[in-house]
Amino acid sequence: MAGVLDVVDQRTQLVGANRLELLMFKLKCNQVYAINVFKVQEVQQMPKLTYIPQRHSVVAGVTHVRGHTIPVIDLSHAIRRGRLVDTENCNIIITEYNCTVQAFMVGSVDRIVNMNWEEIVPPPVGTGKKHFLTAITRYDDKMIEIIDVEKVLARITDYDTKISDGILDDNIKDLAAGLRILLVDDSSVALTQAKMTIEQLGVEVVTESDGARGLALLRKWVAEGYDFKNNFLLLVTDAEMPEMDGYMLTTACRSEAILRDIHIILNTSLSGNFNVAMANKVGCDEFISKFQPDRLAKMVQDQIKLRINSRQS
Repeated sequence: MAGVLDVVDQRTQLVGANRLELLMFKLKCNQVYAINVFKVQEVQQMPKLTYIPQRHSVVAGVTHVRGHTIPVIDLSHAIRRGRLVDTENCNIIITEYNCTVQAFMVGSVDRIVNMNWEEIVPPPVGTGKKHFLTAITRYDDKMIEIIDVEKVLARITDYDTKISDGILDDNIKDLAAGLRILLVDDSSVALTQAKMTIEQLGVEVVTESDGARGLALLRKWVAEGYDFKNNFLLLVTDAEMPEMDGYMLTTACRSEAILRDIHIILNTSLSGNFNVAMANKVGCDEFISKFQPDRLAKMVQDQIKLRINSRQS
């Protein structure tokens, strides 16, 4: 555990300063794309693939990596840019998202760069909802498009937001009346997943697409005299978001009197003991890896019951 905490100390110096590392790569042309290094396990030259009958059209095949068989996704085809043709000269980026490991087939891998989240912005308004980007930035005078991997994976595996039988208290909707939750996530797919899950509990759900907007909304409610103590249940935030990440959002809340004691759940596609320790270090109350509707529902339900009990005591 000491080794994990040493790494946490190094990483929280990065995220605590609202910074991240991006792995940049190309697909078929000169456009540069990127994903967060946190989610990358390794990069390899294109291995030999095994082809599975009736596989999804964007899955090029499967390969064996460190004792595990994982799918290899043609990322260019997955984001509707056409299939990669020269596959022998491709690379794969092995990643962990939402407690699963998969590889993305790309053209060339460029470099890793250290950037500030303030330099990373959402796609421009008016670009529609069909793109597969969570954000864009610039590096060396080039536009970098940051992939919404959760949206890519949702193309392949259907997600179910229905909460399993036996999880919810029969009276929870009555108890939840008048309570509000703020969801903050830059992935439209992740926002929809969490919102549809939590709304089954009868809570009012408000959403924002990045940490800066989330913080601005919380401050607006403070200025309007909103009763946080009695009516605001909790904040659910993603970790990596343009302009302000979830760690900085948490830090900002903990530094402001009215927001200091709000319950914060870090809901992220990152997983593992490293990220639990990091969430604790920056002040989040709970950590959950996406997408686990039953566990998320139980966390919210537990807070509803605690809030009702505190009112009655």
